[in-house]
Amino acid sequence: MTHTDHWSWALLRAGAFRLDGGSMFGIVPKALWSKAVEPDSRNRIPLQTNCLLLERGEQRVLIETGSGNKWSKKQRDIYCMEERCIQDALAEIDVDPRSIDHVILTHLHFDHAGGLTHCDVEGEPVSTFTNARIHVQRREWDDALSNRSTMRGTYLQTHLEPVSKQIECHEGEVEVLPGIAVLPMPGHTWGQQAIRFTDELGTVCFPGDVMPTRNHEGLAYSMGYDMLPYTNMESKRDLLEHAVNERWRLVLGHEPGDPIWQPACENKG
Repeated sequence: MTHTDHWSWALLRAGAFRLDGGSMFGIVPKALWSKAVEPDSRNRIPLQTNCLLLERGEQRVLIETGSGNKWSKKQRDIYCMEERCIQDALAEIDVDPRSIDHVILTHLHFDHAGGLTHCDVEGEPVSTFTNARIHVQRREWDDALSNRSTMRGTYLQTHLEPVSKQIECHEGEVEVLPGIAVLPMPGHTWGQQAIRFTDELGTVCFPGDVMPTRNHEGLAYSMGYDMLPYTNMESKRDLLEHAVNERWRLVLGHEPGDPIWQPACENKG
């Protein structure tokens, strides 16, 4: 690894939202998870859509895009969506979406890929990052197009079809750019990937929904939304072992507090 492979990066908040606490913690009883996070009157817990902007020289890479802004008033109420999107977060640091060279997504559910598109003046969905290559695992792209999920409406074609010509599919662990690699992290979806990169301090990993918040550190704390719960547990164990042994810093995609976390010891739970 050379110094030129190092990236500078910034955390972007693309909008708070809420999901059902029971669904977010799967088989873990409410009596346990509610000690860590208090649900609202509709049993929803607070979450965030965390994204990262990586820069090196004139190159700009965006990790994740949040839910976007193509939502009706009813949908915003269901998910308690903040009136905020990735364009707002980028505007706050004077970054034009057209200046993004690459977008890398862990997977293509709406709260990660929704910001890929926005509505034009005629109300039609169009690409937000018109000059970017969009990187996903091939299995994830195929599953998204086929809507292979137990959750109706999480793979939305309004997020996908307008950017289909920008998609670059990968298979397995691949170095997308010098100092940035994607690696399979199956469980939540078959084709989920983590994004690992290096900065001047070492290795940073954005693991996606294998571990969405700090309260999901325990191996059994997987989501009811996971397609493969046991596989997700194995992926999380492997992730934490690498993070501990190689001193990775993790950036958790849905953590509403401080999402940057360095595991101190291997989780046995």
